[in-house]
Amino acid sequence: MRYRPISPAALAEELTERVDALTERRRIAVAIDGAAGATETTELADALVDPLRLRGRAALRVSARDFLRPASLRFEHGRTNPDARYTEWLDLGALRREVLDPLGENGSGEVLPSLWDAERDRATRAERVPVPEGGVVVLDGELLLGAGLAFDLAVHLWLSPAALRRRVPDTWAVPAYERYEAEVDPSALADVVVRVDDPRHPALYTP
Repeated sequence: MRYRPISPAALAEELTERVDALTERRRIAVAIDGAAGATETTELADALVDPLRLRGRAALRVSARDFLRPASLRFEHGRTNPDARYTEWLDLGALRREVLDPLGENGSGEVLPSLWDAERDRATRAERVPVPEGGVVVLDGELLLGAGLAFDLAVHLWLSPAALRRRVPDTWAVPAYERYEAEVDPSALADVVVRVDDPRHPALYTP
């Protein structure tokens, strides 16, 4: 792979331009995918909101961390099971039903920004948020690609194997990300790939 060094600010600007160019659909879903705690998915997703709004695009931030399954399901095989992290933690059905389907051509446009408070292990009871035509939902999270979720633009924050092992704070979860890399190959599925071994100096993949 060939990578072009880019500043975080310039990366956000390039992605904003890519998103703003998507005009074929009534509403747009953008995914920022990367290993939790080791990639700056939240920061990059946040950085897109104001520039999109300045371009006249309503932008709503959603985090996959607010669509985790209850603890009784996530931790059925223990709190540090990498296979469960890979297949059982994220409530894909809820994310599809409450966030992505409403953005579709026949969707209501009413998005639920959060479903489950994982720390308190209870429903957030959030109100639905209307996303107008031309609006964008920017979703950040881990293990998002290859699961049948419909995104109009998918960005994958890639780590080299050494950086993955070095930077993931939950070291027990590293096998889950290695499995994701081997089985899904998220870099092949993403529209944009960014190398983030050093988060201060990202590099944009150039085909």
